[in-house]
Amino acid sequence: MSVGSRRSALAPFRIRNYRFQWPSDLLTSWAFEVETLVLGWYILVETGSVLLLTILASLQYLGTLVAPVLGMVGDRIGHRDLLVVLRLTYTVLASTIVVLALTGHLAPLNVMIIVTVMGLIRSSDLGIRSALLADIMPAEQLVGAISLSRTTQDSARIAGALTGAGLFAVLGIGPIYVGVACFYLTAAILMFCLTRPTKSAAHRAVESQSGSRLLRDLKEGIVYSWNGPAMLAALCVAFLANLTAFPLTNGLLPYIARDIFHTDQTGLGYLSASFALGSLIGSVTLSLASGLRIARLLIGATLAWYTLLLVFVEIRTMPVAMACLVLAGIAQSMSMISAAVILMRTASAHLRGRVMGVRMMVIYGLPIGLLAAGSLIDIIGYSATGSLYAVSGIIAMLAIAIRWRADLWPVHAPANAR
Repeated sequence: MSVGSRRSALAPFRIRNYRFQWPSDLLTSWAFEVETLVLGWYILVETGSVLLLTILASLQYLGTLVAPVLGMVGDRIGHRDLLVVLRLTYTVLASTIVVLALTGHLAPLNVMIIVTVMGLIRSSDLGIRSALLADIMPAEQLVGAISLSRTTQDSARIAGALTGAGLFAVLGIGPIYVGVACFYLTAAILMFCLTRPTKSAAHRAVESQSGSRLLRDLKEGIVYSWNGPAMLAALCVAFLANLTAFPLTNGLLPYIARDIFHTDQTGLGYLSASFALGSLIGSVTLSLASGLRIARLLIGATLAWYTLLLVFVEIRTMPVAMACLVLAGIAQSMSMISAAVILMRTASAHLRGRVMGVRMMVIYGLPIGLLAAGSLIDIIGYSATGSLYAVSGIIAMLAIAIRWRADLWPVHAPANAR
C-alpha cells in the first residue's frame, strides 16, 4: 500500500472525536458478536430446537420497530449522549447474565427475557452511531469514515467467531460474560469522552419545540426518509437483504454448522469468521477507494451477494463453503456501506437520527426471514429454503434496480456523485 493510500485510509482519525468513537464502537461490536454466538449455541445445546434458535435471533431485533423513536430522541438530546446511555444499559444486562450464570440460575427462559429487553434498544445502536459519525465528519471524508467504522463490526465478527463459541466450551458462559460486561462499560466511557458536536440552527429549532410535537417530529422523520427516490431505494435494498440474505449467515449459522456440516463450536467459528473476513476486506477496500459510483456499486454488489449465497446453500465441504462465505462477505460489505452512504449523503443534519432509525426499522425483515426460514426448513429442507431465499432476492433486487433506474444507474445521478 502506498504512503498516499495509507494517509487517505487513516484520514478520519485526524478528527479527535473519531479517535474516541471508533474504539468505542469496536468494543461494543465485539461484545454484540460474542453475545450472539454464545447465546445462540447455548440455546441450541440446551433445547436442541432450530425454531427456538431462530426465535432467539429474532428477539435481538425486536427494537427495530421503535428505532425511529430512539433516533428522534438522539436528534433531540444528542447522538453521543444517547449512545452513552445505551451502552451503560448493555453493561447492566450483561452483568445480570453474569450473576445468573455464576449462581446457577441461568436457564433458556431467563436468556430469552434478557435478550428481549436487549433487543428493544440494541437495534438502534448501529443507526445512532452512523448519525453521530455524519455529525462529526466532513462530507468529503464520509465514505472513508463509514467504511472504517464498518471494520469495527467486521473485525468483531472475526474475533467473536474465533473465540466466542470456542471459549464457551472451555470457560462457560459466566466468565465470558464478565468480559462482555467490561467491554460495554469501557465503550460507554470512551463515548463519554467525545466532545459534543456543534449543533446547527435546525438542531436548536428542534430542541426548542414543545414535547407535544414529539409525534409530529417522528412522523416527519419517517415521511422524510421515504421522500427521496434514492433514499427509498436504499431502504428497500436494506429491507430485502435482511429478509432474504442475512438469515443464511446470521441466526441460522449454528444450525448450518451442526446439522449441515456436522461440526462443533470451532467449525461454527470458522464459518462465521469467513463471512466476517470477507466483509472486512470489502470495508477496507472501500476505505481506500475513491471516485466510486455508489448507487451502481449498490446494485452490483447486492446481486453478487445473492448469487454467492445461491452457491453456498448447495456446498457440503467446509473449505469450499468458507471460501464462498469470504466472497459473499465482500459483496455484503460493499452493498450495505453503499446503502448507508446514500442515506447519510441525502439526509439533512437535524434529521439523521430519525433517518437512521428508519434504516434500523427495516432490519425487522431479519426476524421475519429467520422465523419463516425456521419453519420452511422443517417443511422443504435447508437447500430448498436457501435457494428460495437467494432466487427471490435476485428477482426483487432486479425489480428495485429497474423501478429506480433513473436515480441509481446514470452517471450524473446524485446517488452516483463522486
